[in-house]
Amino acid sequence: MKKPCIEADLVLTLIPFLESTDQEMLLHAGRAIGRICYDNRDLQEELVKVGVIPSLVRILTDHAESEPLVHVDLLALCNLADLDTAKEALSKTKVAEQLVKQLRRAESHERLEIIFEVLQTLAENDALKVQLVEAGVQEVLSDILLRLQGSSQAEDTCIVKATSDLIVSLLLGDGNCVRMVQVGVIHQLLDLLEKHVESEDISVQHAALSALRNLAIPVVNKVQMLEEGVAERIQALLRSEMPPVQFKLLGTLRMLADGQADAAEILGQDPTLLNRLVQWCDVSDDSDVSGEANRLLASILRHNRSQEVVKAVQEAQGVKHLVSMTLSEHTAMQNEALNALAIASAIDLETLEESFKETQLVQSLHKLLQDNNTSAEVKYNSMSLLCSLLNSGHLRQEIEDSKIEETLEQLCSHNNADVVKEALTTLQILKRESPY
Repeated sequence: MKKPCIEADLVLTLIPFLESTDQEMLLHAGRAIGRICYDNRDLQEELVKVGVIPSLVRILTDHAESEPLVHVDLLALCNLADLDTAKEALSKTKVAEQLVKQLRRAESHERLEIIFEVLQTLAENDALKVQLVEAGVQEVLSDILLRLQGSSQAEDTCIVKATSDLIVSLLLGDGNCVRMVQVGVIHQLLDLLEKHVESEDISVQHAALSALRNLAIPVVNKVQMLEEGVAERIQALLRSEMPPVQFKLLGTLRMLADGQADAAEILGQDPTLLNRLVQWCDVSDDSDVSGEANRLLASILRHNRSQEVVKAVQEAQGVKHLVSMTLSEHTAMQNEALNALAIASAIDLETLEESFKETQLVQSLHKLLQDNNTSAEVKYNSMSLLCSLLNSGHLRQEIEDSKIEETLEQLCSHNNADVVKEALTTLQILKRESPY
């Protein structure tokens, strides 16, 4: 029956009925339009073009208590929301406010699933994303997590996952992230993780961890999360033996430590965490976990200003992993390791001296400086680290014996001005008479 209806332009004939004040008329018109246009993109585009979106939002606003009408209206939005033209039209209405109201009053799993499907699609649009947060969607999501976190029912688990996924989708810019943390979403996500940490189904964990990691990016959030003991709660979750979970948790801790000396000091003086990190650095069958463990170790030293942390990392035998990291195939990881070792050397070179000799750090740096494929930034950071090492008599002797001086002289004609400047500086320090 759909084809004759389409050919007769019945849809365009039915649209004016959406302006009716009679609920029965609205219900029948809405159902008919929905059935005829289902899975027909051209007709759906035509609906948006002739202005159906404001009518749908008006029905949702005026008849928010009518379950049948709301159901038909949500299904219509669900079918149309995927269209860019529909998102654009919706962004000029108060649909965000109405959807948040419906989400707050929804009780059945079916209703929640439809609303989440619409919200997830609308969250692809930046303007609608901001409108949803301004309408307070984060508070409702927080309430849903709180209400369902103790449930083991499959249907509830699906809603929890949808909630976590939507939180991730809504994290546009620091403003949205800050609002999420202010309403307590962080602790509900952690409660959720603690319940599911040893579950074999990691879909909920994955969604919650993605949200958690992104929430830890804004500086103001880092401070609040640290003050509320989030780092300690995340560490407790590291008992998980599932690599995807370990990877996300380590990434979240790294986000928290980024630029935060207090966080680096807390994490860097936890022997249990450091020993676990060193174990993960050795994991050869999961490069993601191994790489993230190395990066967290480097981050702790890079943002730390404490001699105690340097000693703790040394005692946990973490230095050898950072030396290996300088030769990583990833430039970002190389630079992170070089900067971490340079800062640690400036804080307490004496503690690290023996480990640097055992791990042949000088030889690794020489290799980086000789290799034409090494990036300019890595060469620069390698020489900065060399300058720190020259403050040790034993390491200075190693550097002199390895004939790095010849390589440095060659770098004085490098095509990168910063590399040339650092090569000249390093040569000057190297040629000074040793005080040892």
